[in-house]
Amino acid sequence: MSAQLLANIVIGLALVGFLAWRQATWQYLDPARIWRMPLVMAVVGIVVLAQSTATIGTTDVVFLGIEALVSVGLGLAMGSLTRFRTVGTPDDKGRTLQSRTGAAGAVLWIALIVVRIGIDVLGGHLGAHLLSSTGAVLLMLAVNRAARALVVDQRIPSRTSGMMVR
Repeated sequence: MSAQLLANIVIGLALVGFLAWRQATWQYLDPARIWRMPLVMAVVGIVVLAQSTATIGTTDVVFLGIEALVSVGLGLAMGSLTRFRTVGTPDDKGRTLQSRTGAAGAVLWIALIVVRIGIDVLGGHLGAHLLSSTGAVLLMLAVNRAARALVVDQRIPSRTSGMMVR
């Protein structure tokens, strides 16, 4: 195992752990920003894919479609698991609304990564080499975050007659 591969594994595990932790802890919610991350990731992913010289085959399209369905499904589940609370003291930006998906959301996030790696490995063995590109990874994460944002955006308590979900 090369030092570069080992470093990538360590960085990847640290990132997954950090993102799982963020899913499980209360974070301030800014309704104006919930779409920003998915949009940025999607644009960057599309640009990177467009600059790719790889040939897109039928196998690539099939596996990207499967991965997109899994990403959407898990994103919708994460959005429906999101809980909200209002805190008495606003943060430095004046926000008082917080959200989290809890332990179940963290598990779904880890499941998304595991399934994504599994699809990548299986697709690679069957000739779908576009799956492991940075653009495809960003695009699939953007799809997941957008599905989550769609549900969360509709469930923000201020838009649902002030009803809080705890």
